[in-house]
Amino acid sequence: MLNKVILIGRLTRDPELRYTPSGAAVAKFTLAVDRRQSRDRERETDFIDIVVWQKLAETCANYLGKGRLVAVEGRLQVRSYEDSQGIRRKAAEIVAGEVKFLDWPKEGGAAAGSAARDPEGGGYGSEISFNEEDIPF
Repeated sequence: MLNKVILIGRLTRDPELRYTPSGAAVAKFTLAVDRRQSRDRERETDFIDIVVWQKLAETCANYLGKGRLVAVEGRLQVRSYEDSQGIRRKAAEIVAGEVKFLDWPKEGGAAAGSAARDPEGGGYGSEISFNEEDIPF
C-alpha cells in the first residue's frame, strides 16, 4: 500500500504553531494549489490543510509566511472529530514529512531551496502517537 502526496503551492496565511499538552510542537497552514483545467476554462484553486509536527513544525513557523512558495511531501490523513455542536465531522489533511522552500523570503529568513525534514528521519511514513484531544486546532 502507498499513501504519498506531493504538492507545490503558496501559503494562504502564516503557519499557526501550537504545542500539545505533552509538549510536542504542531503547526498547521493551508496551501493554495492550482488545478489544471482545459484551455477554455478558468484555472481553479484547491486549498489543502497541511499539518507538521515536532522540529519541522517549529522550522516552518519560524521561516515560512503567507505567500511563500513551498513543496510539501507527506501522507493523506482523514480523521473524524466532534464539533462544538456535537456533530461528527471528517477532516482531510496532509501530514508533512518534508517541506522544501522554493522561493526567497521577502525579508530575512531561510534561503530559497533549503529544505526542512522530519528530524526522526522517517519522513512521511513515520508515526507519531497522539490522541485527537492533543490536537489544539
